Amino acid sequence: MLDLEFTQLSDPGRTREQNEDYLGYLLPATPAQARAHGWLFALADGVGGQQQGEVAARIAVETLLAGFRESSVREPHAALLPRLVQTANARVVDAGLASGAAIATTLVACALRFDRVVVAHVGDSRCYLIRRNRATALTRDHTLVDEQARMGLISAEDAAHAATRHVLSRSLGSGLFVAADVAENQVTAGDVLLLCSDGLHGSVTAQEMARAVSETNTLVDAAEKLLELANQRDGSDNISVQLIRVRNVERMGMYRGRPYKLR
Repeated sequence: MLDLEFTQLSDPGRTREQNEDYLGYLLPATPAQARAHGWLFALADGVGGQQQGEVAARIAVETLLAGFRESSVREPHAALLPRLVQTANARVVDAGLASGAAIATTLVACALRFDRVVVAHVGDSRCYLIRRNRATALTRDHTLVDEQARMGLISAEDAAHAATRHVLSRSLGSGLFVAADVAENQVTAGDVLLLCSDGLHGSVTAQEMARAVSETNTLVDAAEKLLELANQRDGSDNISVQLIRVRNVERMGMYRGRPYKLR
């Protein structure tokens, strides 16, 4: 069956006193739960540079975890995660209205079951797949400059150095409805999934992420190395990372929406 190991670390950085990132996970307690619901990992980066950013991030992650825990048995993750993201968005909006302040957050989450990972995200927190010492982004930033780059209005290099590169085009809490990008991928033994806030990917390259995972003995060592490197390079933002290593998978096929084991 699917077997995972993971670690997570978060650091306020070198200049901010408040950490507005929030991380969470939900692990199955039994093999039956692993097959029925699977694993969930989530990371949010609160927007605004004030305490309300942390509130938005916490609400988003905790809502996602609670909804995943209560979801129907064997509900497809590709349908479940967008629904939970929309529920989280509504909770963030309600919290902002109750406090009298506009609050918002990014969110990236990955759910794993059998030999599949489903990634859902809003904003510029990312998920990478590290395989054979190479890191591939499974998410695409929801920022104004990234959209301009995709339309060919500016170059990718200009987008990477633009002063407005952190301005989000999509976030939880900014409207009554939010569209999460969702992607499903197959995973194999040895793969590592890396979720992070822009405090990490803004100063550490994908190649350096893959190198940190491949050249360290444990996921904890890799996470510590990545946070140290991000703080050395910049450290002006909160830095958070989740690392999930796939140790074994259970190969499954689907027939009329029901999984069956492949021999």
